[in-house]
Amino acid sequence: MKLAFNIIDWIARAPGLGEADQWLSWAQSPYAIDPASPQAKLVELPMMTARRLSSGSKLAVECGLTMLRRHAIDAVLYTSRHGELERNYRILSALASDQAISPTDFAMSVHNAAVGNLTIAAKQPIVSSSLSAGRDTFLQGLCEVMCLLQAGHQRILMVDFDGALPDFYRASLPAQMPAWAFATALVIEAGNQVQCTTEPGGTKEEPALPQSLQFLQHYLGRTAHFALQGERLRWCWSQT
Repeated sequence: MKLAFNIIDWIARAPGLGEADQWLSWAQSPYAIDPASPQAKLVELPMMTARRLSSGSKLAVECGLTMLRRHAIDAVLYTSRHGELERNYRILSALASDQAISPTDFAMSVHNAAVGNLTIAAKQPIVSSSLSAGRDTFLQGLCEVMCLLQAGHQRILMVDFDGALPDFYRASLPAQMPAWAFATALVIEAGNQVQCTTEPGGTKEEPALPQSLQFLQHYLGRTAHFALQGERLRWCWSQT
């Protein structure tokens, strides 16, 4: 498999990291992200919308609105490994204790809640989609972006995100698995600035960073060649 594209803009949010200079500093001298650090203030997201969204969706819609303000986007792809896990856990907890389910939790529990709220908040009837593919969600999302480009879309907004994992699940998950909310947004066009080929390999070991933040770290650090380990493939990247 081969991928090639240009990245014309980006933005990301994670605990303690919000501004571009913070991310650039982190990419040049990586350090462990502290989940206790505060998230950057939301500036694009309407307050009433923010109150309805889960932790990851807030960041995803905030980043999406910023990119839609900066660029003429003609297709949007949101990718999330866990989707609305926070909200679904609340629903399951209510059912288990024979409590009433929150109408907001029920209405916002679907995987495409974030991208749907983006188009509503932006008031743009834009082509949009939502994707999940386990640990390889981000990398498979880039394959979907290539399909959108080949279908004739000129400028794609891709946002990869996840929310905070409920404490209930953490004992069953690898200790190094990120449990904090984050979002990474890329604006992508056709080109050859960033290229990727895949080869057999991969690993079942859980990484300490989500794939999109691993990619962003190398991209911002201007690493000429790097590899991301998927579950079944090794994704070998180069950038000019």
